[in-house]
Amino acid sequence: MKAPISWLHDLVTLPEELGTARLAEALTRAGLNVERIEAIGGEVSGPVVVGRVLHFIPEKQKNGKTINWCRVDVGPEHNEPETTAEDGTVIPAGRGIVCGAHNFAEGDLVVVALPGAVLPGDFAIAARKTYGHVSDGMMCAVDELGLGEDHAGIIVLPTEIDGVPVAPGMEAMPLLGGGDEVLDIDVTPDIGYCLSMRGLAREAAQATGVTFVDPYAVPMPEPKADGHPVRIESPNCSTFVALTVTGIDPAAASPDWMRQRLERAGMRSISLPVDVTNYVMLESGQPLHAYDADTLSGAIVVRQATPGETLVTLDDASRELVADDMLITDESGPIGLAGVMGGQTTEVTEQTTSIVLEAAHFDPLAIGRTYRRHKLPSEASRRFERGVDVAVQYAAARKAADLLVRFGGGSLAEGETVVGQAPPMPQQHITADLPARILGTAVSREQVIEILTTSGIKVTQLGDSLTLVPPTWRPDLVDPYDYVEEVGRKIGFDQIESILPTAPAGRGLSPAQQGRRTVRRAIADLGFVELISLPFISRDEVEQITHEDDPRRNLVQLANPLDDTHGCLRSTLLPGLFQAIKRNTSRSNDDLALFEMGTIFGSGRGVAAPRPSVLDRPSDEELAGLEAALPEQATAVAGVVSGNWLPAGWQGPAVRADWTHVVALAEEAARAVGITLTRKQAQVMPWHPGRCVELFANDRSIGVAGELHPSVVKQLGLPERTCAVEFDLGFLLEEAPGIGSIPSLSSFPLAKEDVALVVDESVPAEDLRRALVEGAGELLESCELFDIYRGPQIGEGKKSLAYSLHFRGADKTLKDTESAAARDAAVAVAAERFGALQRA
Repeated sequence: MKAPISWLHDLVTLPEELGTARLAEALTRAGLNVERIEAIGGEVSGPVVVGRVLHFIPEKQKNGKTINWCRVDVGPEHNEPETTAEDGTVIPAGRGIVCGAHNFAEGDLVVVALPGAVLPGDFAIAARKTYGHVSDGMMCAVDELGLGEDHAGIIVLPTEIDGVPVAPGMEAMPLLGGGDEVLDIDVTPDIGYCLSMRGLAREAAQATGVTFVDPYAVPMPEPKADGHPVRIESPNCSTFVALTVTGIDPAAASPDWMRQRLERAGMRSISLPVDVTNYVMLESGQPLHAYDADTLSGAIVVRQATPGETLVTLDDASRELVADDMLITDESGPIGLAGVMGGQTTEVTEQTTSIVLEAAHFDPLAIGRTYRRHKLPSEASRRFERGVDVAVQYAAARKAADLLVRFGGGSLAEGETVVGQAPPMPQQHITADLPARILGTAVSREQVIEILTTSGIKVTQLGDSLTLVPPTWRPDLVDPYDYVEEVGRKIGFDQIESILPTAPAGRGLSPAQQGRRTVRRAIADLGFVELISLPFISRDEVEQITHEDDPRRNLVQLANPLDDTHGCLRSTLLPGLFQAIKRNTSRSNDDLALFEMGTIFGSGRGVAAPRPSVLDRPSDEELAGLEAALPEQATAVAGVVSGNWLPAGWQGPAVRADWTHVVALAEEAARAVGITLTRKQAQVMPWHPGRCVELFANDRSIGVAGELHPSVVKQLGLPERTCAVEFDLGFLLEEAPGIGSIPSLSSFPLAKEDVALVVDESVPAEDLRRALVEGAGELLESCELFDIYRGPQIGEGKKSLAYSLHFRGADKTLKDTESAAARDAAVAVAAERFGALQRA
């Protein structure tokens, strides 16, 4: 919310000695975060005055551009004296100025920056020769003076401003509102009433201890139907006021002060009717809408949409409506999306002479759902969503009507329509010491009553009990602790001492927390860098790396995504890592080893989640319903590598990052929690079918690792030979053994036996190793593959796998016969299971 200080001073008389910086500090202490103070025209210095265009000569240039050579009267103090040209022409007193704009005429009053002036951007004005003339100053546009963004032409001033005649030589910046300041305030959702100058003025008055008189304190009249007919058929609309203004001059312009205030508040000036509704909305907090009365057909009806209805809104978009949308309609059909945006058929145009003003109160939740569904945020929906004063509709409509009459030459019709009544505000009871007990600071009963009363709350005291009724503009005050927060805000949270409560004794980290930290450290120790990505994904990202029947395609769709392009919860961590690879390689960071640990989401359970009320604690049944509707969730780890694992250097050539590094990531993570993984060749997208392994823990598949498929790499724009791994960390942590025991170390020597076994090409080396381990018995200490051979000596379709077996006795030195017997037993199991033949 942008709040011009001059506008604020019109609504509340603040202390004269209070500067803008101190006011900003006071508002920030009261819970309104003033992010910055913007000075309007504050960068302008030196002579900037009013000038009158005496005459000008258009001159066409060689580049096709036409400039105007102007003689401008800038007042006796600044004019060059009258002279006579060589041809006898009298050159009147003034300044010669070159101007490229064409939106002025002889006799117009303009703004002139004279030599010696400095404009925003440290742009110094001096007499300069240009287009064959010496330009002795510059005629200025709005943006050149730092007063706005308009650069359509130079500023043309009226002959009178606020009843004061405008004459050449007068200082221009005060006439244009220069010197004003604007507070840029971050208004939190719980104090939506501060999205208005009226609300900010009330807060400023309370923060500085002065009295505030509400200019919109006009009581809502009893329901009547003397004006344009209106019917409310939607439960989401409680009040609707309609006033009619006729005889408006379509050519009437908005007054300068109104346009300036709108622009400084962040809105552009459009036309008098639109400016008036925006002005009153910014001042009162009540959104208004103006209909061209001549285009309305019959009564205005507020109702819910019928599925399949459409509406063309003011932004030229045709919108398909659903039953949850609230509409403004007439006999022709929908004419507006209630509280969000009007429709084209009743839009106020340059020919409009009669206007029906709407001021209504709509349900905040209904408006919030509608504008999000249609992706149509507006200043009106922003205010309705946060809660609008339930009793200000009539006052706001009357203020807008009065402005249209005053500046548009119209007449307010005698008939008025008021449908509905402001709902009663909720009553609440608290004890006077509740704020002190909750805030942990001394707050007397008298302070509590004073703070709440000056906040507009009706306080009735009976002993230590306070009965509270909030004002109509405070829909956020619904339970006792809302009033505690109000007291805390007005005291100033900076005045409340922070006291850290004593933590109860605990048992430290849970096994799952310890496991996750252990795994994270183990992976980082390998050389991988962790990243954290958002848990959102698009369907395209999943479809690019999966087959049609892949369960990862069963995504959970978000009803209200932060980003339309990523509207689902992720079922895999890989797309986030792939995006990180692409971002880094686009910045010439090619050697990458990244991993992420996070939650992935399975398909939904097909159960609609209930919507509990926010006024009370959800019931046990509602909590159970929410739990039942949650999608399946699992903790996963994924990693990717690309480029070089080790760079080239004096020690040798670079070592390429490959599948062994992502497999090592998974194996090291499992080993860190006491589990040994096994692996088997697999064919899973998006991995290369010949360079992919499936990972197993305790005979259960937990993930896949390997080199990505070349087509996937090309489609995603990843570096060639990129490798990736993803596995279920949750299962590893569940299966992790508890506290184990360390076996005693044997001091007896090691016995080594090597075997080379010939098997079919299809036999996995890991399966054969496990058979050897099973057959070798308790004496076996380790079994490792050290060689693979294929050649004509062993036949086509065969391979030779050589393993090193280490044996050790726990209580004695093994004899050669004992280690040989264990070796033979191991070979026998391999032969029985896979038909392995031992090579000589």
